Amino acid sequence: MKQSTFLKIAAGAAAAAVGGAFVYMRATRPPVINPDVPEPVRPVDLGRYVGKWYELARHENRFEKGLDGCTAEYAQRDGGKIEVVNRGMRGWPDGDVQEARATAIIADEQSNAKLKVAFFGPLYTGDYWVLDHDEAYSWAIVGEPTGRYLWVLSRDARPEPAEAEAILKRVEELGYDRWALRPTRQS
Repeated sequence: MKQSTFLKIAAGAAAAAVGGAFVYMRATRPPVINPDVPEPVRPVDLGRYVGKWYELARHENRFEKGLDGCTAEYAQRDGGKIEVVNRGMRGWPDGDVQEARATAIIADEQSNAKLKVAFFGPLYTGDYWVLDHDEAYSWAIVGEPTGRYLWVLSRDARPEPAEAEAILKRVEELGYDRWALRPTRQS
């Protein structure tokens, strides 16, 4: 086989693979649960935001499907970057831990509430908006501009029921359907 024919076949196969991956990703996106995503409510002090968060609830998505015991840990790094380590357990409470690492950069330096997060190197970059948080940084509501993804985070794996309910009410006040969220089991 001539080299030019081989290159044409290889290029066609690569284009088909990329196209197929794009179609799959578009087809498996979660539905919109807020068509009018609000701007973040308040600025974020990154020094107070970093650390470990427990996921209380999320809008289910393909990359976390079936995971419980989910946490997110953030650490500031040199050059204004933030290291992100997400963990969850498939087969909770005794299953295998899944981990995803990413690097985030600030996308809005005025508020620090909008970030760009890159998983798998530069192959996937997503928006990460801290839509709201309390003054003590004990909870946060995180979304992105399409209204398809939402995470409810807490510093406590199992906050008091009244506090959890107040956070979910805040989710509704931001325009999200709280009943579309999947509660995350935590130990």
